[in-house]
Amino acid sequence: MSFFCNFQSDRCPGAINGNPINGLCEKVCVQVKKVFDACMQQVQLTDTVLTLTNFYPTTPTYPLTFVSAKSTTSEGVISNLLVDPIDERPHAARVKADVTIPVSVAYVDAAGVEGVATSSITINKDVILNIPSASIMPYSVEAVVSLVSTQGTYTAENQFTIDACVTVILKIVMDVELLIPSYGYTAIPPCQEYTQEVCAGFFELPMYPE
Repeated sequence: MSFFCNFQSDRCPGAINGNPINGLCEKVCVQVKKVFDACMQQVQLTDTVLTLTNFYPTTPTYPLTFVSAKSTTSEGVISNLLVDPIDERPHAARVKADVTIPVSVAYVDAAGVEGVATSSITINKDVILNIPSASIMPYSVEAVVSLVSTQGTYTAENQFTIDACVTVILKIVMDVELLIPSYGYTAIPPCQEYTQEVCAGFFELPMYPE
């Protein structure tokens, strides 16, 4: 079983039934990453060039046929970051950055051999976000990314030109020690082993037909 599979306990995650204050037993200090502000932008890129590296197999037979491309991680690489506070809007700032998305590309070469290679796409962002007031602990800017593409054309050696759907979430975050109400430690249920019930259905058949 699991938290959400036939496990009955008031010390596990899930929907609150009854008085939400019932069971609160302490104030707990937890170390977390607090999000002060965030925004999401989704764009469709067209005619974006991917330069391929790190081929596997290492020596494909050209030309290549594009199969698909997708981001290899949800964490974007931020560079050229500039945070410029906006004087007329307290706590607001202009956040400019280049967000690089690592990409894995699947292809089939001229010999019919399937392969993969790596590449990256850099997205320029220029947005307004709220930033925390001055403090000893610094905040940071993080990017959550996603890229998917099913349309691409082989345009040169080691190069595809693709159309892609891209999502970028920029966040202002800080590692903090936060005081929160607590219901105490979680009760952990035993795991339910996965088994294929090979005989399920067969054992339920009658001995003789009706």
